[in-house]
Amino acid sequence: MFTTLYKKCLDLAANKSSKYYLALVSFVESSFFPIPPDIMIIPMVISKKTDFIKIFLITTIFSVLGGILGYFIGAFFFDIGMQIMSFYGYEDKLINLKNSLMNSEGFYAWLGILFLAGFTPLPYKVFTIASGLIGFNIVIFIIISLISRGLRFFIVSYLSYKFGDLFTQFMEKHGSKWFSIVGIIIVIIGILIYLIFKSHA
Repeated sequence: MFTTLYKKCLDLAANKSSKYYLALVSFVESSFFPIPPDIMIIPMVISKKTDFIKIFLITTIFSVLGGILGYFIGAFFFDIGMQIMSFYGYEDKLINLKNSLMNSEGFYAWLGILFLAGFTPLPYKVFTIASGLIGFNIVIFIIISLISRGLRFFIVSYLSYKFGDLFTQFMEKHGSKWFSIVGIIIVIIGILIYLIFKSHA
């Protein structure tokens, strides 16, 4: 199934209405669809480099809108949310989340997790739904989603624009690892900044 969907997304990237399909894939990927929009971004930017900013913006905006849908699925449609969580094998990990958010450390830990979910290959949709299920602050959720998704899709769009097929080859071999490492570094820097400000408060 995943191979078929992957190939279909590549076909859509070559379609004359590819930007509309990119918006659709970006939207549904944030709440239930298994194929990330990066699959479409890279060939679209390579084929029309002057549109890389537009492609980045479309992906980011509709991905965050899809994340908001995922949040509302978790908040108001518990059974559907749990079915999606179960499909990705994350339902058992929700048990202690509400308790962990009762203190500031748990709150900031979830911020870091949510950022990593938006930036790295972690299934972002799981964490959009989980945020709704645990009643996480929706304004902060949207802000973190904009930052993490925007940063990820800008990097993919810009490097596709800059390096073309070389970046495609790199992503196929090392993409997941590279995004994970960069995401963790950013979160560590954020934690250090938080600790420095906290120690001077």
